[in-house]
Amino acid sequence: MRELLASLGVSRSVVTGLIAAGFVTPTRGPRNAWRFAFQDVVLLRTALILRDAHIPPRKINLALSRLREALPDELPLTGIRISAVGSDVAVRTGPSQWDAVTGQLLLDFEVAELRGDVVFLDSAPARTKRATQADEWYDLAERLRTSDWAGAERAYRKAIELSPKPFYAAYVDLGALLCELEARCKDALHVLDEALAHFPRDAVLHFNRAVALEDLERPGEAEQSYLLCLEFDPAYADAHHNLAILLEKRGDPQGLVRHLSAYRRLTT
Repeated sequence: MRELLASLGVSRSVVTGLIAAGFVTPTRGPRNAWRFAFQDVVLLRTALILRDAHIPPRKINLALSRLREALPDELPLTGIRISAVGSDVAVRTGPSQWDAVTGQLLLDFEVAELRGDVVFLDSAPARTKRATQADEWYDLAERLRTSDWAGAERAYRKAIELSPKPFYAAYVDLGALLCELEARCKDALHVLDEALAHFPRDAVLHFNRAVALEDLERPGEAEQSYLLCLEFDPAYADAHHNLAILLEKRGDPQGLVRHLSAYRRLTT
């Protein structure tokens, strides 16, 4: 909740009011904390931005009700744009644009006509804006990471796709996210291999790749990735620690002592 409030720039009472009104229906997580999915984030942002665009409250309520019924459960790769066009609320999904109150399709409109805009995001942004769009998708992924893993994954992938240059942070975070999910380490490995094609000397990527390989029960390859990590960053303490454990399992007491000593030296 704290991260969501910070990203929206509103008080807790505003969000709880929307929940009480039934426009947002988050689930409960550990310690009874609210967990907001993709739909919830869209509806919250829509309500706030359209209010700032001076859309009448009754029309906002109608738009939110229809949006709640029409929005997909997960963030679509085509993106979503919700805008105030005059006194109307327009939604764009891919090539189609429709009125959020009546459900009717709308003709396209000029950017100058927009008086408010809710992220989620141009389906085909101009190339000059690709870096900004990629950053917005990345920020969205970070917000969804703790509440909607599928939505976060799709947003990270969209950030990577849109970025005009290899998006290092998105690669790292997507790989880590997939490794946290059961049965997704193989997918994480594909992401990390793609990232290493762009950043072959990055110690963090080699370390994360080693962790994924360990989870896939491929200790020999994991050992090589840990060694590459340490080649590029000899002071990477966690790599020394994990490699020491691998070498102990392999029956290499000298390697165990060498890397465990390095780990202790770096962390004390």
